[in-house]
Amino acid sequence: MQMEADKFSWFQIPEDIKKLLILAAENWENTLESEKYMNQALAQTGEYTDVLVAAYRYFFYKNNYQMALQTATKVIDRIKEAENFPAQWEQLKPILASRKDDYEIRLYLNAYAASGLVLAKLGEIEKAKEISARVKEIDDKNEFGAGILYDILTRTKEEE
Repeated sequence: MQMEADKFSWFQIPEDIKKLLILAAENWENTLESEKYMNQALAQTGEYTDVLVAAYRYFFYKNNYQMALQTATKVIDRIKEAENFPAQWEQLKPILASRKDDYEIRLYLNAYAASGLVLAKLGEIEKAKEISARVKEIDDKNEFGAGILYDILTRTKEEE
């Protein structure tokens, strides 16, 4: 089996981590094996947010919602710290709204919306509603999917 890490040249992470992610993908059917590679990549992540995003997706599609939530939260926390975001939503909302086309802000909103989806999967419906409502306030084009999640979570029995 030949490593083709160079085919992911757009993925700006060290080659050893890239190889671990490729091994996790190649061993997808063997969850224990693929998860071992994913956890090794996470252990070496350092400042590489792209690895956290890949890990979130991996764990989400493997139905490991606790780990998906942990990795989405790490993305959120990293961006929050790097951008020096305020803790209060009412102060944060205008910042996110005015910069929602910036890469880091889009990544933040994607991760925040994803955390809402995972919380819903975990049965934390009220938290999921709060997050999806917040993202929906900013997301006039429904690019982050939070509006759909919010509509599903707030649907009445008559609407089903």
